[in-house]
Amino acid sequence: MKASICKATLTAVVACLTLGGASLAQAGTCSDSSLKGKYGQTIRGELLPGPGVVLPVNGVAMTEFDGSGKLTQVDFVVINGSPTSSGFQSETGTYHISSDCTGKATFEYADGSEIVLMLVVVNHGGEFRTVVTFLNQTKGGTAVPANIGSVGVHVPDED
Repeated sequence: MKASICKATLTAVVACLTLGGASLAQAGTCSDSSLKGKYGQTIRGELLPGPGVVLPVNGVAMTEFDGSGKLTQVDFVVINGSPTSSGFQSETGTYHISSDCTGKATFEYADGSEIVLMLVVVNHGGEFRTVVTFLNQTKGGTAVPANIGSVGVHVPDED
C-alpha cells in the first residue's frame, strides 16, 4: 500500500512540475505581436475626482492592434450615467508587450489629455486585461484618480 501511495505521489509531483514548466514556457513567449487584430472590450470602474466623490464609469470599445506597437480604438463611455459623447470616439495609441505577457498602452490626445494602461495578455493572445494607471482629462490639468479596468476579447477575422 505504501509503495502505491509513493508512486501516486511521485506521479503527481512529476505531472505538476511538467505542467508548471509548460506554463512558464508559455508565459515567456509574448511580444507586441501577441496582440494583433480587433478586440472587443468592456470598460468598468470609477473616477475619483475629489474627496468622497465616486463617479461610476461604464463603456465599450473596439481596439485594433497592429502587432507592432500601434493601436487604434473606438469607444463609447458613460460617466455617472451620462454619455461622454454622442457616438463612438476614435483614438490612437501605442503599446508594448514584454516577454512575460505584461505590458503598457498609452493614448495621447491632441488636446493634451493622456491615458496610460497597464495590461496583461492571456489565453495566448485571445484576451487581455487592463487597469488605468494614469488619467489626465485636460491639457495642463492634473491626473484624476481612477479605478478603471477593462477586459478585451479577440474578434475573429471575417472571411
